[in-house]
Amino acid sequence: MSSSLIESIERATVAAVPPDTLDQLPGWLLPLDSGTVGRAHSAVPLTHEPPALALLPQIEARYAAQGLAPVFRLPVEGTAFAEFGAALRERGYTPTQPTLVMQGETRRMADSGDATGVQVDLQPQADWSRVYLGEGFDAVDGAHRVRLLQRAQDAVYVSLRVPEGESGAGCVAAVGCACFAEGWAGVHGMRTRPMYRGRGYARRVLAAMGQAALARGVTRAFLQVEIENQLARALYARTGFEPLWTYVYWRRPLGRAVDRP
Repeated sequence: MSSSLIESIERATVAAVPPDTLDQLPGWLLPLDSGTVGRAHSAVPLTHEPPALALLPQIEARYAAQGLAPVFRLPVEGTAFAEFGAALRERGYTPTQPTLVMQGETRRMADSGDATGVQVDLQPQADWSRVYLGEGFDAVDGAHRVRLLQRAQDAVYVSLRVPEGESGAGCVAAVGCACFAEGWAGVHGMRTRPMYRGRGYARRVLAAMGQAALARGVTRAFLQVEIENQLARALYARTGFEPLWTYVYWRRPLGRAVDRP
């Protein structure tokens, strides 16, 4: 896996959830945000080569200067980050939320389901936003996620309404956001309201995202999904996504407990 691929995905990730401030140090992105979305306020390396330990206190200082608890988002494969992880443990950090990064093809996405009638908007609509705040989801996290996703410079906001003839016809049942940056279609914010799960709606949302990506000439896609979310992982695998690497968030116990990837 090339360093250029890793860097492009990490930059595209931050572009999808633009933080209040984006700082940088050599080889690192430092998103600075006070919300609950972990990717928007965790320091992340742009390569999977062993990082310089001398940067650790510098990164902590950048977050402290903004009144934020430092969080590190680091890959777990191999030994490249073993020394850095040991230094974090000595400073009171613990690894949490194992999350899988997956890569796919937008053509496979587009062909994975029927996108007929799926609504694709260049700006988030009220019905799209309300799903994140509704029953079955963390409304605080949802509000922060909507706040960040709507900042993306090039994105589509996808909504699927319950078809006529089905219970709840006309209401938005499933949503997602595809952000286009660094040559990638990033899949973010996938949500299906609990009462409408199991109907294949998420696949249709992914198909609409794939079509929007192909219309822009974007052929590759990526996403992040928590390891424990077996149903979502199975869906993405059926849509052609394959694992790239796993990361964890290193936090001190007194840091946020409600962050999401």
